[in-house]
Amino acid sequence: MRKTLKTRAAAGAAVLALTAAPSFAAGGGVGVIDHDWSFEGPFGTFDKAELQRGWQVYSQVCSSCHSMEYLHYRDLSDPNGPALPPEQVKAMAAEFEVEVGPDSEGEMFTRPAILSDKLAKPFPNKEAAMSANGGAYPPDLTLITKARTGYTGIIKQMMEGTGGVEYVYSLMLGYTEEPPEGFDVGDLSYNKYFPGHLIAMGQPLYGDDVEYQDGTEATIEQQAHDLVAFLAWAAEPQMVERKQAGLRNIILLIIFGALVWYSNKKLWKPIKEGGEA
Repeated sequence: MRKTLKTRAAAGAAVLALTAAPSFAAGGGVGVIDHDWSFEGPFGTFDKAELQRGWQVYSQVCSSCHSMEYLHYRDLSDPNGPALPPEQVKAMAAEFEVEVGPDSEGEMFTRPAILSDKLAKPFPNKEAAMSANGGAYPPDLTLITKARTGYTGIIKQMMEGTGGVEYVYSLMLGYTEEPPEGFDVGDLSYNKYFPGHLIAMGQPLYGDDVEYQDGTEATIEQQAHDLVAFLAWAAEPQMVERKQAGLRNIILLIIFGALVWYSNKKLWKPIKEGGEA
């Protein structure tokens, strides 16, 4: 997910726009694509199949530039998440080397990653990442759907979240080969959903970028959907448990309220009848 830029100044300007005002996705009038998600609403849940496909897109397309430093390999086996078999995740983790230590001699050393390790980063530090991307820093994606907003209105945000998933989804589909007439993009890319429309990241998805293991056709829309669903789960992996707990609490409050009303009625009924007599 990157585009090597010729000038650091242009890239820096785009990164500044990216980090300065994410709420422009709604407030700046850019707008987002209204898209349906399985996890929307108070009863929504994550779809394991699309999360597994989303992991494929991230690991095969996005992970070369973007980290997910708050996610551990063991999280990929979460039954309310991608639910990948632990042995499969172990094998994937072992493909990467992580630096640990110090050892008994005070030296750091490397070993294959294990389930308790965080996902491997594409670059050892921020400076290396910026150097490889022409001065632009690829943001960490773990919380990207929380960091970006796409909806306005308290009620809509209460029911469906901030709309960050819609914004990121729209961004993936917002690239155009030719910018509008008179629009000079220079070394950047044009994206109709990005605030200011100039973005340092080149188009990441084109369709058929991955071969889905379940045989699903890898259109650009399907890949964007699956990727953003995976990012939404990564940003809030306890969402399903939170919704279930909230539903249980609401039911208990209704029962408790009914008991209080009934007890209050029974308690005051003799007093009211005595007063009327």
